[in-house]
Amino acid sequence: MHGLRVFFQSFDGILFVAMLLLTFFGLVTMYSYQGENIYFNKQLWWIGIAVMTFVLALLPDYRFFRVGNTTFFVYLATIIALILVLVIGEVTLGAQSRFNFGFFSLQPSDPAKLVLIIVLAKYFSKRHEMIGDFRHIIISGLYTFGVFALVFIQPDFGSAIILFFIWFGMILVAGIKFRHLMIVFLLGAITFGGMWQFGFHDYQKQRIATFLNPLQDIQGAGYNAYQSTVAVGSGELLGKGIGYGTQSKLLFLPEYETDFIFAAFAEEWGLLGVLLLFFCFGVVIWRLLYHAAHGASNFETLFACGVAILLVSHFFVHIGMNIGLLPVTGTTVPFLSYGGSHLITEFLAIAMVLAMRRYSRKNMTLELETDSMFLA
Repeated sequence: MHGLRVFFQSFDGILFVAMLLLTFFGLVTMYSYQGENIYFNKQLWWIGIAVMTFVLALLPDYRFFRVGNTTFFVYLATIIALILVLVIGEVTLGAQSRFNFGFFSLQPSDPAKLVLIIVLAKYFSKRHEMIGDFRHIIISGLYTFGVFALVFIQPDFGSAIILFFIWFGMILVAGIKFRHLMIVFLLGAITFGGMWQFGFHDYQKQRIATFLNPLQDIQGAGYNAYQSTVAVGSGELLGKGIGYGTQSKLLFLPEYETDFIFAAFAEEWGLLGVLLLFFCFGVVIWRLLYHAAHGASNFETLFACGVAILLVSHFFVHIGMNIGLLPVTGTTVPFLSYGGSHLITEFLAIAMVLAMRRYSRKNMTLELETDSMFLA
C-alpha cells in the first residue's frame, strides 16, 4: 500500500505518455517491410527494460545525494569505469567506448552524464549564495573536465560536447555573472584552439571543415551529412510512409537507427511528423521545468534543470548535424535512437526527477494534511 502511494505521488502521466510516444516514433522508424528487423526487435527489449527501470527508480528517496560522500563515491566510480573502458573496452567504429558483456553492451559515457548532473547539482546547491566567486566556476569545471577528458580520448567527441553543454547550462542556471561568462567563452576559445592543434584527430578536423563547406567532399567526408539532408528534404509534407524510407532502408544513409534517426524519421513522416516530434519533446521539457520550479531545495531544482539541459543538448545537436547545421559528431536523439545505455539513462534520470517531487514543499504539505485527516 505504501509503495503504491509512493508511486502515484511521483508519477507524471503527461510526461510518461510523451516519453512513450517518442520511443514509439523511434521504434517504427527502425521497422522495415523488407528484410530483417534486428534493431526493431532488440529495441523492444530495451524499451521494456527502460520502463521497468523507470518504475523502480520512482521508489527511492534521493535526498542522500544532497549530503554525505555518496555523490563523490559515485563520481569516483564513474571515473574508474571510464578509465577501464579505455583499457578493456570494445572498439566500435573507431571508438573504444563500451564494455561488451556478450548479450549486451554498456556505454559508460551515458550514465556519466547523469552522474555529472548530480555532482554539479550538489556542488552549486551548497554554494548557491557564493556563486559569484569565480573559483566555484573553475572547481565545477574541473569536475566536468575529469569526465570530459576521458570521454574525449575514447574518442567520443559527441558525448564530450554534451558534457560541456551540461556544465555550461548548469552554471547559467546557478547564476553566473556576465563578466565570468565572458571569461568562460575566452577560455573555451583557447581550449578549442589547443584541441585543434593537439587533441583533434584528422577525421574530426575533416568533419569541422566539411561543416563549414558541406559540399566540398560529397563522396568522402561530406557523404553522411549530404545524404542526411537529402533524406530530411525528401520527406516533404507527409513523408514516404513508415518503413518506406528509401535513403535509410536502402542504406544510402548510414547508421540510420542511431546517428541519423531524425533524418530517417523526417523522410518517412514528413514535416507534419517532425512537428509532432517537436511537440512531444517540448512536453517532456515543459514537465521537467515544471518540476524544477517546484523542487524541495536548490539541489532538486538544479538536478531537474540539468536533466532538461541533457535532453535539449542531445536533441538539438543531433538534429543540427542531421540537417547540416552542425558537424557530424555521432550523438543520439533522446528516446528515439537505438541503444539501451542512453535509453535506460534517460528513463532513469526522469524517474529521479519525479521521485524528488514527493518531498517538494507542495506535496509534503498535502501529505501532512492527508495524514492529519486519517488520524482525526
